[in-house]
Amino acid sequence: MSEDTYENFQRTVYHFLSMVLHILCSLVVGCVVACVLLFVTTRHVLRWKSRRNLPHLYTGTSDNCRVQTVGFFHPYCNAGGGGERVLWVAIRTLQKRYPSVRCVVYSGDKDVTGEQILNKAQERFNITIDNPVEFVFLGLRNWVEAYKYPFFTLLGQSLGSMVLAIEAMWKFVPDLYIDTMGYAFTLPLFRYFGGCRVACYVHYPTISTDMLEKVSQRTETYNNASFISRSPVLSSVKLAYYRVFAYLYQLAGKCSELVMVNSSWTNGHILSLWQAGDRTHIVYPPCDVREFVKLPLHVGMEGKKCHTLVSVAQFRPEKDHPLQIQSFHKFLMGVPENERQNYTLQLVGSVRNIEDSERVDGLRSLCKELNISHYVKFKINVSFDELKKLLSEATIGLHTMWNEHFGIGIVEIMAAGAVVLAHNSGGPKLDIVVDYEGSKTGFLADDVESYAAAMETIFKLTPTQRMDIINNARQSVTRFSEEQFELGFFSASEEFFK
Repeated sequence: MSEDTYENFQRTVYHFLSMVLHILCSLVVGCVVACVLLFVTTRHVLRWKSRRNLPHLYTGTSDNCRVQTVGFFHPYCNAGGGGERVLWVAIRTLQKRYPSVRCVVYSGDKDVTGEQILNKAQERFNITIDNPVEFVFLGLRNWVEAYKYPFFTLLGQSLGSMVLAIEAMWKFVPDLYIDTMGYAFTLPLFRYFGGCRVACYVHYPTISTDMLEKVSQRTETYNNASFISRSPVLSSVKLAYYRVFAYLYQLAGKCSELVMVNSSWTNGHILSLWQAGDRTHIVYPPCDVREFVKLPLHVGMEGKKCHTLVSVAQFRPEKDHPLQIQSFHKFLMGVPENERQNYTLQLVGSVRNIEDSERVDGLRSLCKELNISHYVKFKINVSFDELKKLLSEATIGLHTMWNEHFGIGIVEIMAAGAVVLAHNSGGPKLDIVVDYEGSKTGFLADDVESYAAAMETIFKLTPTQRMDIINNARQSVTRFSEEQFELGFFSASEEFFK
């Protein structure tokens, strides 16, 4: 090749590379401009839609005339669980401090009205909301249902929550957005596309280092099927998937300007995953201890032969109701046959959907298989008054969820005057069933044998011993009152709401 030909080749390559670089730069600039235009256009369109969908939240035609709104993303706001108690007390607290603010709840409960939802909150939790609450009903809640994603459930539900968030924004965009159900992947959408200030209250991290450890150790659990735990290859694949998902979860969580968590256990995992220690605060959930502490403590202390164990938990797989039934069965097998009728296990909980109903049917079948159906009662969607009655008559309050994030039901049990028997992990171990002023507040266990043994120990306590534990436990739960929640909520969020 001659020197001139070589120079022409070099020049051609140079011009080609320059052209490619120019095109790439143009594409990058074009993408940035397109994204900016998309953000701006999306915000204007969403605000316009908001004015059309909820016009009474505006007093004029411009954004300057809008009523300040706070949107709570809680698709299962009518479920009747501990997370819903946090939602309604937070709304009541916010309205008390800022009467002019309008609260909007994004709900997926299409078969009820807003009035019915508020009535259920009053009936189930004894919470009355005096100021108006707007409801934006979402039609795509099935996108976050676990049954739609038999594989890669965490990712599927998280992506599904983004679909649900898009529907929510299309119907109404608030000024401040608070996720109160743990759908972290909705945070960047509302912040960047909706133009909202965003915050969240985390009950339970979507993924945790404990989950990674279970998969790494190939331990079978409710969210790690046996066919995966038995396979080194599938376990490696799932571990890689969990690590990628944990990174995406971190990116989503970092978008939150304020992070409130419900326990020391949740706080540790969120700090590790999101690395947002400067804006993360522990705010213990509100527990209605005022009503439960009114219950007399003398019930069942003297001369009582019949005893009940009461479990208060939604019928979800992580609550591990089978462990309760199996432990109770083992305990009964150690009781003389002619005395077994003196013991009854009552499973109290709410049923949210067909999956929960099927789960209850499965638990009934387990009782039948173990031949203890006569000793186990199911109490579905009970009222607040009935719940108080059940707990006031209980000798033991039972809880079996591994790594329960907090455990409002456990606090209610302790306040009501039953001896609590909870799982030796998570919030119960770190925050609730801990010694108070140097004395015992309850019992912890972690498997069938230890639960059955603890049941036997509690039933053998003298009335005086049992009363000492109950009194100490009741005094300890004042740390989790609604008044303490209000103080913690505003201490953490004051700057956010300003």
